[in-house]
Amino acid sequence: MTRITARRRVTRLTVGDSSVVREDVLTVEEPLEIRVGGRSLAVTMRTPGHDFDLAAGFLVSEGVISRGSDFAAARYCAGATAEGLNTYNVLDVTLAPGVAAPDPSLERSFYTTSSCGLCGKASIDAVRTQSVYEVRDDPLRIDPALLTGLPDRLREEQAVFEKTGGLHAAALFDGETGEMFVLREDVGRHNAVDKVVGWALKENRLPLRGTVLMVSGRASFELTQKAIMAGIPMLAAVSAPSSLAAELATDAGMTLVGFLRGSSMVIYAGDERVTGTKERVKEGSAA
Repeated sequence: MTRITARRRVTRLTVGDSSVVREDVLTVEEPLEIRVGGRSLAVTMRTPGHDFDLAAGFLVSEGVISRGSDFAAARYCAGATAEGLNTYNVLDVTLAPGVAAPDPSLERSFYTTSSCGLCGKASIDAVRTQSVYEVRDDPLRIDPALLTGLPDRLREEQAVFEKTGGLHAAALFDGETGEMFVLREDVGRHNAVDKVVGWALKENRLPLRGTVLMVSGRASFELTQKAIMAGIPMLAAVSAPSSLAAELATDAGMTLVGFLRGSSMVIYAGDERVTGTKERVKEGSAA
């Protein structure tokens, strides 16, 4: 697909200087309707590309599927317009025989935006999906020096961000070696994570034990939940987590790291997985 970026004439203005008219590159944002067995499940605003991964990861995060064998096939639907054209914005997933169809309660009453993947959920209780994977007993231990190097590696691989400055990214790393398994970009941070999880599902890698999910923005409740649903024991973000994300990580036994910048970080849950730290200083005492 070639619709990841688009060009547009813009006027660049600097106060006290002349304006310049030129072409700029923008990130494409389009709706994707996800159907399962021909029945509409959700519509999300996303950046086109890796749509099959996005649909697979979305179904994992909703608790519909948990193994690669559950995901039989996916196809773009022709006839999406009155003229019968294929817009590549409607995707139908076929589940494997014996895999239960999504519960009707999962169907969104309205679309999810690129900034909020939870829109349409009836209540916060409906969001606390039970994962089939346990992360509490994951033996991951990671050197802080390896961890602090992940943001730069994430940024280095953000090809579309370099052109537009308008995309979130999520990447999956081996917690022992620091190897990057996969990186995905999207206008929506939750979509980027779904694309990573969907890739892992299709590669039969779930649960993702011993891995670190690195995200380019903040760590929301939803991203924390998506990581847990995929069996990821550590979520790291360059910005802050929400209070609900920290609570969920603690409840699940997951490690949550925020403000991962330069040589420092803040560990909000599961600090035992970050090795080599000096003896803790008690609150209120001198460092």
